[in-house]
Amino acid sequence: MIIAIYIGKEELLSDSRFTSLLEELRDGGCDFTVLNPGEELSEGVEMLLSVGGDGTFLSSSVLAAAGNIPIMGVNLGRMGFLSENRPEDVAKALLSGDYTIENRTMLKAEVVTGQDDIDSWPYALNEMTVRRNGAAMLSVDVVIDGVRLPTYWADGLVISTSSGSTAYSLSVGGPIVLPDSKVLLVSPIAPHNLNMRPIVIPDTSQISLSMYSRDGKFEFSADNRTCELPEGVEIKISVAQFSLKRVRLNSSNFINALTEKLFWGEDVRNIK
Repeated sequence: MIIAIYIGKEELLSDSRFTSLLEELRDGGCDFTVLNPGEELSEGVEMLLSVGGDGTFLSSSVLAAAGNIPIMGVNLGRMGFLSENRPEDVAKALLSGDYTIENRTMLKAEVVTGQDDIDSWPYALNEMTVRRNGAAMLSVDVVIDGVRLPTYWADGLVISTSSGSTAYSLSVGGPIVLPDSKVLLVSPIAPHNLNMRPIVIPDTSQISLSMYSRDGKFEFSADNRTCELPEGVEIKISVAQFSLKRVRLNSSNFINALTEKLFWGEDVRNIK
C-alpha cells in the first residue's frame, strides 16, 4: 500500500509515537511519503494519514476528497473526534484490514448574487458558518426548500453536517448527532431573538442564506477556511454530490468517544 502522510505540526515528525508508527508500516511492506505544506498527492497514493488533531484532519480532508482516496485520522492533537485513532493502534489495523471505509457527507456552497466566488474549494466536512465581522449584529434570512424562516438576529449561523455536530455546532447549543445520520443542523450563534432554537433538517434540503449588517460585511467560513463577503450576498448550501471516504477502525465507537472526550453523561451514579 502506498500511503501519503499529512503532518499538522513539523515537530510531530520527531514524536516517538509517530516514528514508531512509520517503522511498523515500513516493516509491513507499506511505502509512504510525508507531504510538505502546499504539496499535492502524487499518483498512485492509496490512502492518506492525517497526523495531528481535528484541525489537521479538516485541512487534509481537502486533499483526500479531491483525490477520491480514503483518509484516516491519527490523533496526536487534543480533542480528536475525526482524528480519533491512537498511533499505537493504526499500523496493525491497516496491515490486517481491520477497518471500515465510511462515507461522510460534505457540504457545498454557491454564491448566487453579489460575489463571483467563495473559494477554489467551496466544500466543507463539518460546517459552513456566517458570522458578524464587526460590532453590529447580523441578520440572516434563511430559506429551506422554498420555505422562509423567521429572520435570525444573532452573531451568526452554523450549518452543520452530522460529522460536525460535535464541533462548532455543539458549542452554540446544537444537538449531538450520530455521524451516519442523514441530517443537517441549523444553529444560531448567540441569537438575540431567544425563541430561535437550533433545528434539524433532512440532508436533501436546499438552504439559501442572505446576510445583512450595519457593518456592511460579514465572515463566511467553510470548516477552517474563512473569507470576508459584503452584506446582501445570497449563498446556497446543499450536500455535495460526493462524500469523504473516512477510515474507521472496527474497534472504534462513537458513544465511547463522547464519554471519553466530552465526559458525556458523567455522573457518580454511572460509575461501574
